[in-house]
Amino acid sequence: MTTITAVRVKPLVLPLKQPYHWSYGIRDSFAVNILEIEADNGVVGIGECTVAPDQRGTATILKRLAGHLVGNSPYDVAPLIDRIFRQEYLGHGANIMRAANQMFSGIDMALWDLQGKLAGLPVSSLLGGAQRKAVGYNYFLQGETAEELARDAAAGRARGERIFYLKVGRGETLDLEITAAVRREIGSARLRLDANEAWGVHEAINMSRKLEKYDIEFIEQPTVSWSIAAMAQLRQSVGIPIVADQAAFTLYDVYEICRQQAADMICIGPREIGGIQPMMKAAAVAESAGLKICIHSSFTTGITTCAEHHIGLAIPNLDDGNQIMWQLVQKDIVASPDLDPKNGWIKAFTGPGLGFTLDAALVEDGSRRFEGVRRVEESVFA
Repeated sequence: MTTITAVRVKPLVLPLKQPYHWSYGIRDSFAVNILEIEADNGVVGIGECTVAPDQRGTATILKRLAGHLVGNSPYDVAPLIDRIFRQEYLGHGANIMRAANQMFSGIDMALWDLQGKLAGLPVSSLLGGAQRKAVGYNYFLQGETAEELARDAAAGRARGERIFYLKVGRGETLDLEITAAVRREIGSARLRLDANEAWGVHEAINMSRKLEKYDIEFIEQPTVSWSIAAMAQLRQSVGIPIVADQAAFTLYDVYEICRQQAADMICIGPREIGGIQPMMKAAAVAESAGLKICIHSSFTTGITTCAEHHIGLAIPNLDDGNQIMWQLVQKDIVASPDLDPKNGWIKAFTGPGLGFTLDAALVEDGSRRFEGVRRVEESVFA
């Protein structure tokens, strides 16, 4: 029987094409920890994790967690992760499922990639088969000013994009200015906003009413993530549909959002809920409440995009404007397949596993950048 013989963690830092502006501040790079899980026949499964709050610290944690896999079967994804969570988190009194999920997402992703490669099948086939031939994605607008965002919106419209996604929560005046500027450029195309927890209930109600005239398809996570009740109150008070994002990091969050009727859709990704298999569970809970899943992307490479794409192919209750973020980095480490949506759609992957190949030179460059950041941090925090 196939067993796991080695795990390797590679921290990478990847610069962005331009600064990323949102309600939490500004970013100029993505930092990820790549995880490789090798079987006794030399086949390697690959996943990745985000790194909050410290990349070196999370790389050490990831290596410790994944080390428990050695000697076990790569087909025992769920029981292995459950055992590691109980031993390394609950057994130490660390009942912090949200933080654990961000580690296990990379482990789960790499194990499914390994399974698919061993079987010679795409991961979507292992999940029960593809429900559709392509997955739809939105156009993630980038820029600081209204002028910059308007130019990006015009470029998206020219290439036939269907759905536009705009970050707000940066102050009332600027929010209204950038929303108006984007709407002028995209005409009747669909426009979605994401406030990333920037507003209290009262402010969110006022902002929603002022934004209604711009024909907003939904506002994502307008209120704080730890209060599902606040989101429910907002949803009952405004006409714009409300979507949960940061409020949904665990299966239990998804259930509570459905139970409290706090959102019109749930935006969640493998990074939050712990990987590919937990995403299938979350989709089933949402489906039971009549809600669709909009796949949430994060500060990750095309590796996660490929995992998200297989999830999107497999779940029945999928939105048609899912998130995608690999394109924000200067050069993505995924060499193939082509992850650039055509008119907002990416066709199903047919290759084994998650179906990607990496650019070794770009991976090495990301590793060198991490070492540079590490040396700077050591000098600052020494």
